[in-house]
Amino acid sequence: MTIASKQYEALTEEKAIALAQSLYPFPEGAELVCREIGDGNLNYVFQIKDPKSGKGLIIKQALPYAKVVGESWPLTLKRATIEANALQKHSEFAPGLVPAVYAMDEELAITVMEDLSHLTIAREGLIQGAAYPKLSEDIGEYLGRTLFHTSDFALHPFEKKRLVADYSNPELCKITEDLIFTDPFFNNDTNDYEPELQATVEAIWNNGPLKLEAAKLKFSFLTEAEALLHGDLHTGSIFASESETKVIDPEFAFYGPIGFDVGLFLANLIVQSITRSGEERQVIVNHIERTWEVFSTRFSELWDREGIEAYKDTPGYKEFILEKIFRDTLGFAGCELIRRTIGLAHVKDLDSIEDKNLRIRLKKQALHTGEALILKRSGLTTISAVSGLLEELKQ
Repeated sequence: MTIASKQYEALTEEKAIALAQSLYPFPEGAELVCREIGDGNLNYVFQIKDPKSGKGLIIKQALPYAKVVGESWPLTLKRATIEANALQKHSEFAPGLVPAVYAMDEELAITVMEDLSHLTIAREGLIQGAAYPKLSEDIGEYLGRTLFHTSDFALHPFEKKRLVADYSNPELCKITEDLIFTDPFFNNDTNDYEPELQATVEAIWNNGPLKLEAAKLKFSFLTEAEALLHGDLHTGSIFASESETKVIDPEFAFYGPIGFDVGLFLANLIVQSITRSGEERQVIVNHIERTWEVFSTRFSELWDREGIEAYKDTPGYKEFILEKIFRDTLGFAGCELIRRTIGLAHVKDLDSIEDKNLRIRLKKQALHTGEALILKRSGLTTISAVSGLLEELKQ
């Protein structure tokens, strides 16, 4: 459904309620309640609900600038359309793992979608010690299905190239290019870290082999249009419960290397493994292993059953592709760990640790883990080997 649009203007809670009433069959006379609940950096998110019936929806509106910085950092509104289209495209292949989209408007940069307030943002729950037994199974399925079905292995070349053009997202890709692959590896003003990390950070800046590998990973991100990525798949972009998982916020969606989505998600789980100990830590390690196992199994099954590539049955080719994806996954995970520790956008998992000495120690562990994943990725050939590396680096 498309909203009857007009010139762009930022929504208020009152305007969001009026829009919701025009789009959704709330009970007659319902007294709707609206809250702006967005805690991200780029958008407004309004939750509109009828307290009596419990019915509700979400209206998300992109701002023409980065909310975290202000109007000095302008951004395209096209990202709202890309996000809505990506949700709908991914829902074709991973039904039930993304929220339903009810309506969208390109001019107003608005997407109206399913209210997921019965779930919890996975990052918040994990910080509180939640286990989310279905998380890795569901995300592995989501990754396997969406990444295979939007790749050359499943699509006619004309359709694939049309989608590459449709999901061209240069402005948000530039944010990723800078904040993940460039700025943390140089003395850049966007970096943000405690003085106690200065020596560790300077060691990264002065590590020639590490910077060379980061440059290779950036080149891969810039040039390899392998599949339609979510583009920002971290635990803050996932709603979860004990029995349900939903992936949200694909406004960074574009065609890129398959390992990028897998790597970002695993990196955010690795952060959790760093902050936990004992049995609670093992829960996260199990999630890390299970995510890759489910992804690779589903990708392989789809390759065998639905693949259209002429070489798909050539002995060793599928294995070559999965080995590349795994190697890329580890490198991208390493870059994500470094940028989430010393770059512009941190993670609450580490920043919310009140004990300063512990926080600094765990941040150093995150940085060393990121370095190791980048530098050693060619020699880590199994996910269990990655778990072993995480155990070695545990402080």
